[in-house]
Amino acid sequence: MDKIENYKSAAGRFEPVWTLEIQTIAGDVDALLDAVMEVYPLSYGRYQRNASVTAAGYETSQPEAGSTTTTHKPGYKPGQTERYAMVELKISLPRDLSVLEAVMGAVMQAHHYEEPVIFLREDHAARASYDPNRDNPNRWWNRPGGMGETL
Repeated sequence: MDKIENYKSAAGRFEPVWTLEIQTIAGDVDALLDAVMEVYPLSYGRYQRNASVTAAGYETSQPEAGSTTTTHKPGYKPGQTERYAMVELKISLPRDLSVLEAVMGAVMQAHHYEEPVIFLREDHAARASYDPNRDNPNRWWNRPGGMGETL
């Protein structure tokens, strides 16, 4: 039986990782990343603080009686539908429980919810056969305009 761990090619290999998908508000992304960086560098190849952030969408819920919303939001009636703008922050980690524990501790401390919506995925991340001097015309350093404007 073929196993992904045995895959190797001139292009590189795949490495087992965990992906954390964290729902948050756009304004909190940097604070969450800063907190995680205190305990783990979010490395991807020769780069650190690697993450992806989706375009804004929204989350929806109907808080029940006794929830934090009914406790801290004056005038809120249990069962009312709420909608808030949100993004998904995605980071990858090695499959190491001590790293996961440290990162989750940082996220839980920095997140605006007492019970953040977080999904843990078992994934495999591509790792390239790294050579920064390649002549491939598709590489950003060989294209007019490179990567485009930074945000």
